[in-house]
Amino acid sequence: MHAKDTIHPAIATLQQLRASGKIRAISLDLDDTLWPIWPTIAKAEGVLLNWLSQHAPSTAQKLGDTATVRALRLEVECLRPDLKGDLSGLRRESIRLALTRAGDDPALAEPAFAEFFTARQRVDLFDDALPALEFFSQRWPVVALSNGNADVNVVGIGQHFKASLSASGAGMAKPDVRFFQVAADAVGVAPEHVLHIGDDAQLDVQGAMAAGMHAVWLNREQLAWPHAGAEPHVTVASLRQLCQGLADC
Repeated sequence: MHAKDTIHPAIATLQQLRASGKIRAISLDLDDTLWPIWPTIAKAEGVLLNWLSQHAPSTAQKLGDTATVRALRLEVECLRPDLKGDLSGLRRESIRLALTRAGDDPALAEPAFAEFFTARQRVDLFDDALPALEFFSQRWPVVALSNGNADVNVVGIGQHFKASLSASGAGMAKPDVRFFQVAADAVGVAPEHVLHIGDDAQLDVQGAMAAGMHAVWLNREQLAWPHAGAEPHVTVASLRQLCQGLADC
């Protein structure tokens, strides 16, 4: 076989999985898998500050910039362990705390959060995301499994999903194996027949493997595997490469 004919190991493994018939559903992470999350959050925090400057100027002045907004959000995460996993709740309470400290009406937290949340749904998909979603959904039932608070219907990709699960809605978060089991239940298959795809080595890959799923690490930055012990079943550099391996023979 000539060098140019050599099949990439990830593609070969995916082809074997596809041929085996073991894949009957897809479980898919959202943030940093279908779109980059931090540019999205930064823009949403900017929208929040602009809204506060009009409706609660003392709060906006005290916060100053998005770095302070994010620092306050992390502070509330420590102050409110009961909200762990509820990203919307944490963000809402961080806004309420900022308003209270600045002497503004804390009731403004609700409309302020609504502005932030609307902006948070305006994502810029990776170039390979929509073609991959179309590819997956034409072949298998697809379930979104996210620790974040994106709404696939508001984002505009809901038609590709049979179900969409969030940590705040389920009361649990990745890497909890129960969350992966809920995802498998949502598409009516056993975990061993689910291919989970995500960017986070611990939350997605280790969590999915512990739940008995086939795990794909979407490693766009081509980093070294950061954990000791078992490595992902498959590592790909893009969703395009993943679809190539899963394509019909």
